[in-house]
Amino acid sequence: MPYIGVSTSKKLSDEQKDALKAALGEKISVIPGKSEQALMVDIADGHAMYFAGEKRELAFVDVRCFGTTEFANKKAFTEAAFAVVQQTTGLPGDGIYLTYSEFANWGTKGSMK
Repeated sequence: MPYIGVSTSKKLSDEQKDALKAALGEKISVIPGKSEQALMVDIADGHAMYFAGEKRELAFVDVRCFGTTEFANKKAFTEAAFAVVQQTTGLPGDGIYLTYSEFANWGTKGSMK
């Protein structure tokens, strides 16, 4: 199960949130074995966000996945996610940041994998 958390300073409409969720759900499939059917998306908007001491319009995308994948797959997803967030929120590319974390263990359905 992948998890994608999107925190942004922008206030998003329900339509923008739905579009962001749908687009990330589509793009997650560039990572082998990942699909929207098992994807959790958490969108938190309207946050006060600061960079280099200045309040700015920003987004931070936190991607967490069970298992590992090749760098090329992570790069392809990262580039797709940047495009999706930029298109959906109107934020410039230099206002979007992303981390990608991989986990050998993942708790789900009452147990640990």
